[in-house]
Amino acid sequence: MPAACESVLEDIEDIVSAEDLKPHDRQFVRKNVFPKVRKRNSQKNVQTDDEPPSDSIIPGVQKIWIRTWGCSHNNSDGEYMAGQLAAYGYKITDDSAEADLWLLNSCTVKNPAEDHFRNSIKKAQEGKKKVVLAGCVPQAQPRQEYLKGLSIIGVQQIDRVVEVVEETIKGHSVRLLGQKKDNGKRLGGARLDLPKIRKNPLIEIISINTGCLNACTYCKTKHARGDLASYPIEELVDRAKQSFQEGVCEIWLTSEDTGAYGRDIGTDLPTLLWKLVEVIPEGAMLRLGMTNPPYILEHLEEMAKILNHPRVYAFLHIPVQSASDSVLMDMKREYCVADFKEVVDFLKEKVPGITIATDIICGFPGETDEDFLETMKLVELYRFPSLFINQFYPRPGTPAAKMPQVPASVKKQRTKDLSQLFHSYNPYDHKVGERQRVLVTEESFDSNYYVAHNPFYEQVLVPKDPVLMGKMVEVNIYEAGKHFMKGQPVSDARVHTASITRPLAKGEVSGLTEEFRRAPQNGTNWKARPSAEIPVKTQLSSWMALQLPWQQEGDGLKILSVSLALLAVLVMFYYGGMKTE
Repeated sequence: MPAACESVLEDIEDIVSAEDLKPHDRQFVRKNVFPKVRKRNSQKNVQTDDEPPSDSIIPGVQKIWIRTWGCSHNNSDGEYMAGQLAAYGYKITDDSAEADLWLLNSCTVKNPAEDHFRNSIKKAQEGKKKVVLAGCVPQAQPRQEYLKGLSIIGVQQIDRVVEVVEETIKGHSVRLLGQKKDNGKRLGGARLDLPKIRKNPLIEIISINTGCLNACTYCKTKHARGDLASYPIEELVDRAKQSFQEGVCEIWLTSEDTGAYGRDIGTDLPTLLWKLVEVIPEGAMLRLGMTNPPYILEHLEEMAKILNHPRVYAFLHIPVQSASDSVLMDMKREYCVADFKEVVDFLKEKVPGITIATDIICGFPGETDEDFLETMKLVELYRFPSLFINQFYPRPGTPAAKMPQVPASVKKQRTKDLSQLFHSYNPYDHKVGERQRVLVTEESFDSNYYVAHNPFYEQVLVPKDPVLMGKMVEVNIYEAGKHFMKGQPVSDARVHTASITRPLAKGEVSGLTEEFRRAPQNGTNWKARPSAEIPVKTQLSSWMALQLPWQQEGDGLKILSVSLALLAVLVMFYYGGMKTE
């Protein structure tokens, strides 16, 4: 019976106790299962357990703290999860100490990010907080020892976060790690029109696809995000329109590789971009995310035209990782240094002033001094204004982790040498005295300035005047630093309001449909919602039937079959335990 249950449930890895037993384990411990009778004080009939019974907890009223690490794709996922939870009635708090539950959204790119994630789990447990884990770390390796007994929401299951949080608050361990599919074909992920709380109400992050077509030997993200799966163009355009109607003035397109967009659904990135620029209002801007060299090569002419569009930032992030062809081959990057140079040279010629950002890994296994010298020469040649320097970290389960490693001291020295080269030049000094058009979207980290970006997505700090926020203004550049310029607004210049409507307030939920607005919050009257009057074992089988407005399309039969199958399993376990007594 457990094997049949596993094939029916598909996207449920576990719904278990804190012991996190697998279905196979349960089959062999059934003879030791006994019905648990909750002890009560005989005189006052007061429960002696430290916590109230799970069937007495009212979900939807607790405070939740969300922490996200990693890329803009991960940040978008975090915004979606926050929006759904807030729409359901939970309070999203910035104070981790007052929160009842911590939702930790992880990144698996480098060891330090996972270390921070692991330490946060430990801190939550020490503080007796409920914990739900999300992101690429638990998706890629859900059976790691330090994840044992904890609830997990998979990267393609973020539209189910309310269910996972609800069950976790009741004391259950829930794991949803499956893939979104339509007639057997993998989809880009959860729906794009879910409720969302934008970290910055002026900026919308849209994931155009998930996964990639590569198999880089150092990459752990591939284990979590999988192969390429793109969203249809019409869904992405609709999401952009909705964002602009909510006061957004800047859109970031993101994915593991934007250049590969559409190859799985018979379209391509330029086709998507031309459709998107049609709906960008005057004064608003579009920023394109990271693209690997192989997939942009065949679209260079069209990409140059798009990057010259007045509502698209002349900016492109193209990771080179190394300037040595032998290292690139060991990385399985599927291009050579000449390909990277062809892309950069063409775009610099056709898109005057374009900003090219890139990534470099120092100390990849097998990298020689000669290989590293070639990388230094490449940086000296192009003097990239934005350069992400990463010391190599072997990620568990990747082919590169099994290769002969470069000594740690050598990796550190190469990282230091490249950083010194990067900081030896100032890319913006020649721009002092220029008059630039900038879009103001956020506050600086030190809170002393507002942050704006010019048409090349170069950072310009402007006076902290509330009138400027969300506006496109002209400034005179009077100072330049390594990573920024400073500009003074021109007094006689026109200030253009980029947003077509008032932006949402910080923390306000976007994307609420009329259907959801009419529905009650805090869990009342939802279809087949588990009730405090129903025993815990029955709740475990019926929680799957919870239907939120954004989940009510075509799931009825699946939910019914899953609920019945799970109920049957639990009843079998229950009565099996009774017979052994």
